[in-house]
Amino acid sequence: MLLTLALGVWPTSQALAQAPIDAEAARLLVTLRQAHPGTQFTEAARTDIPGVYEVWMQGNVAYVAATTPRYFLFGRLFDTQDMRDLTAPRIAQRAGDVPVAPEDAAPPIAFDRLPLADAITVRRGNGQRQVAVFSDPGCGYCRQLEAELATLDDVTIHTFLVPFQGEARPVAIWCAADRTQAWQQWMLHGDARAQRPSAGCDHPVARNLALARALRVQGTPTLFWADGSRTDGYVDRSELQARLVRASTGPVAGSTTTERRP
Repeated sequence: MLLTLALGVWPTSQALAQAPIDAEAARLLVTLRQAHPGTQFTEAARTDIPGVYEVWMQGNVAYVAATTPRYFLFGRLFDTQDMRDLTAPRIAQRAGDVPVAPEDAAPPIAFDRLPLADAITVRRGNGQRQVAVFSDPGCGYCRQLEAELATLDDVTIHTFLVPFQGEARPVAIWCAADRTQAWQQWMLHGDARAQRPSAGCDHPVARNLALARALRVQGTPTLFWADGSRTDGYVDRSELQARLVRASTGPVAGSTTTERRP
């Protein structure tokens, strides 16, 4: 439902700034904070689409129907009539009203400096090809991506769990007796039996969130390749294979691709 709503007209930031205090938005914030105590919801702003709100979790944004706050739409909204990215200006505004050029939005990273001890690492075959994935267990496209990653050979996959949709499940997965098994069972089969929701172990979820912000990860899944380039959003097996081959040729000056993301 929310995907079709994204094709509608989105209000300007000025209109949002001038909007009166909204009781429904306040109620929505209370509901979300109660449902996801590990996530810091900072604002809910009414849109021109009845009942749909722009919800901010510090630097991350989602679009939520007030009547069904169980469902979040992550990613960028695009006005097909005016051919404009409607999400980018709001993100730029939150960053201090400084426009960010597309080529500067996601500079290459030093892959070998990633704190891989904070990731769930899976090695298949010779493991020579590497990719790091920022993923949220509540993210639908992340589950689709995980199914594609499971088909790859001769690859090492480092998965950083991020709590964009709440901290409880990422922590329960990390604290499992076998976190790799807990992650794969959940993402591939929706099976939570291996998770330990009350284990209370030392976990890197907060560090992963800070790392994601430092790397300008604004949604999941986001993939970082061994050459320092990145892909924002879901990609299928053929694209994964192509990017792994491309990344093996060496570092790049700058490369960013955008695909589907919830």
